[in-house]
Amino acid sequence: QVQLVESGGGLVQAGGSLRLSCAASGRYAMAWFRQAPGKDREFVAAISWSGGSTYHSDSVKGRFTISRDNAKNTVYLRLNTLKPEDTAIYYCAAKVGWVLGPWTPNVVGYWGHGTQVTVSS
Repeated sequence: QVQLVESGGGLVQAGGSLRLSCAASGRYAMAWFRQAPGKDREFVAAISWSGGSTYHSDSVKGRFTISRDNAKNTVYLRLNTLKPEDTAIYYCAAKVGWVLGPWTPNVVGYWGHGTQVTVSS
């Protein structure tokens, strides 16, 4: 199957920034989800295979930005102005085609294994 490998997570203070990366070969639409302990997996942002269309959830809009560099086979999530509530495991996801609006987990074709983001107060 397609291999998705996330990196870039870590421990940061509130107000700080991180950039997550996902190695993702192939022409797939990509997304980021996150999951905090004891909570459901939450959609964060998605980007079309060309990078021409993006969608960000209301909870991160204006703070997080999804992008991709297909020459590097990599999708990114820039996390700015981090808050403790952003603490979660962040998962890279891929699917064929594009979905308008937020993705639900059932539309995902492939998942990465996640990278931990921890934001301290």
